Amino acid sequence: MALVGLLKLSFRRLYCSWFLGDTGNGIFEWMKFLIGDFALPHLKFLFPTAPLRSYTPLNGEMSNVWFDRYDIIPSVPEHDETLNSIDIEIKSLIDGELAKGISLDKIIIGGFSMGGAMALHTAYRSMPGFAGVFALSSFLNDDSSVYKALQNSPESLDTPLIMFHGDRDTLVLPKWGRTTCDNLRKHGVRAEFHIVQNCLHELKKKQLHHLLDWINKILPEK
Repeated sequence: MALVGLLKLSFRRLYCSWFLGDTGNGIFEWMKFLIGDFALPHLKFLFPTAPLRSYTPLNGEMSNVWFDRYDIIPSVPEHDETLNSIDIEIKSLIDGELAKGISLDKIIIGGFSMGGAMALHTAYRSMPGFAGVFALSSFLNDDSSVYKALQNSPESLDTPLIMFHGDRDTLVLPKWGRTTCDNLRKHGVRAEFHIVQNCLHELKKKQLHHLLDWINKILPEK
């Protein structure tokens, strides 16, 4: 994504990856409309844009998405080929921050919709050790490789998770998000799940303020 906002030099960085079919600027403008700048003075926020790829749920149309899906339901298999290929790109993005001297345990990763799913894959499957993860209106497939990875990656369990889901979401059903959270808890993840009232597949002002409060507790200013 296009926006990198560094409000004050600090050794603490926050990596916000909004993995969905939009640009970084688009998400940033959406959040600015709701609450003004999505910012904390001691943290750096990054909004990378997903690559343009063919997306099966859109009949193969090109879209900015981090991975493909066979369908937008949890009962189908994951699209392993694109999930594995995007791992390399995401690791490259994060490695750029690590090369600046920022340790992984000072980075939070998260996203909206399929972006939240990609954040869960990154933190609990491919790159364990983050300070925290957030997933907004997201879900994992029933047979997700994330669950398998957690069985062999106890260090991932140190990474807390917060999930939010609109009660009126008809694209990604709230029960899919809750089931994902319950399954992650069964595997030992310290996860909390919050229903956002009167909310479709969207972001809400109160939800973003809650998220900022949670982020500030995970990486407080010192």
